[in-house]
Amino acid sequence: MYSYLYELDPHLDRFLRSASEAKIIPPFDRLSLRSIILQTVAASQCRKGSLRYWLSAGPGDFLLSPAGCPSSAFYAIVIEDDYSPSSQGVSVITSSTPMKSPEMATIKSVNYLSNALSQMEAAEKGAFAAIWIDDQGYIAEGPNVNVAFISKSNELLLPSFDKILSGCTAKRLLALAPTLVEQGLLKDIRVGNLTLDEGKGAAEMMLVGSGLPILPVTEWDGKPIGNGKEGPLTLALSKLLWEDMIAGPDSLRVPIRYGKAN
Repeated sequence: MYSYLYELDPHLDRFLRSASEAKIIPPFDRLSLRSIILQTVAASQCRKGSLRYWLSAGPGDFLLSPAGCPSSAFYAIVIEDDYSPSSQGVSVITSSTPMKSPEMATIKSVNYLSNALSQMEAAEKGAFAAIWIDDQGYIAEGPNVNVAFISKSNELLLPSFDKILSGCTAKRLLALAPTLVEQGLLKDIRVGNLTLDEGKGAAEMMLVGSGLPILPVTEWDGKPIGNGKEGPLTLALSKLLWEDMIAGPDSLRVPIRYGKAN
């Protein structure tokens, strides 16, 4: 974003934690992986876009076990894009595709069959995304986004992360939101179990993810959220997060030294 990588280190930490849980040993140490990422972005000459990177067990015999893979492999690509926030509300549906188990959902991986089917279902029904409800009836997440709500008493509500992916952008939102509490716009911030009725009965709803970063939701399963319009607190949070992305602390914005070794 504007010649900086936003939240590189939190994403890289989650990436390596997930690799450990998937029992894949990276071909390079953390410092080297970080350097490769920075060099890749510098070589691309991209000033505004997105970065994606993957770790695999590597080339081998195409069997289930990685025992036939001589070495793991790391891939990184840069995608140029006019990345900017959107204030246009979208619709969502409740996914009929079963969500992954907590053990799998909390690992950042490309085990995306459930995610893909859920997203396809949303597209078939004219919605932007499909939202998972867990086996206890609590709101979980979208196929590649977290969800958040503003209650009718102006509380920011997010589902607990114990059964879903701990989104870096969602966690940053939680760190920034107290600013709106201090300003008297938000009453409180709460992370916990949220029922479907609580979500659909909220005053505002939003999707949260690094590729958005916040997107208002105005309709769920054909019924309006709140008054059916983009919520003012959702837009205020979006503005807060966007300002953090373009002018936040140095600890979260890693500069790209184009034409130089990082």
